[in-house]
Amino acid sequence: MRIIRASACRTMPWKNGGGTTTEIAAHPPGASLDGFDWRISMAHVGVDGPFSVFPGIDRTLSVLTGRGIVLAFGDGESILLEPSAEPYPFAADRPVEGRLVDGPIDDLNVMTRRGRWLHKVTRLSGTELPIQFEMTGTVVVLVARSDGWMIARQERRETLATGDSALLESVEGVVLTNAREGGEIFVIELSAAPHA
Repeated sequence: MRIIRASACRTMPWKNGGGTTTEIAAHPPGASLDGFDWRISMAHVGVDGPFSVFPGIDRTLSVLTGRGIVLAFGDGESILLEPSAEPYPFAADRPVEGRLVDGPIDDLNVMTRRGRWLHKVTRLSGTELPIQFEMTGTVVVLVARSDGWMIARQERRETLATGDSALLESVEGVVLTNAREGGEIFVIELSAAPHA
């Protein structure tokens, strides 16, 4: 179990000046935007504009804060994502423009290289506790969106505050709890593609 504190994550401004990206974890470690197998990040989106195109990448987007964003795809489809919406998966090489509903948002972005890795993103709340994991993913990453989360495995105890994450290469025997009501956490399951 590796704990990734919010304060240890680096934040990078976008080239177009419209927002910032905070990288949580990537594989292989230190991989560039062209060379990752999977990548988890948060973004602050301040203005409308097109999403970067990532050939051969699948992504899932979840709105964390703000009123929401409309994903306007090049083929005419539009999807409204709000903080209450389920995480939304789509191909990152599909042209799409983001249109803010009412002011800036923060989002969680999970990307995997098609044919090598698969991912699934689930939003959980404190009402579903305690959680005992039964995932089959090779790697599980927990991203806390509120304080007070505790991860227990045998004798080890770790607490996650807002913005902290935990990377688990096995979830056997892991129990997740939160002493506070209304807590929120994202569970990201990452697994190698079957033919990889």
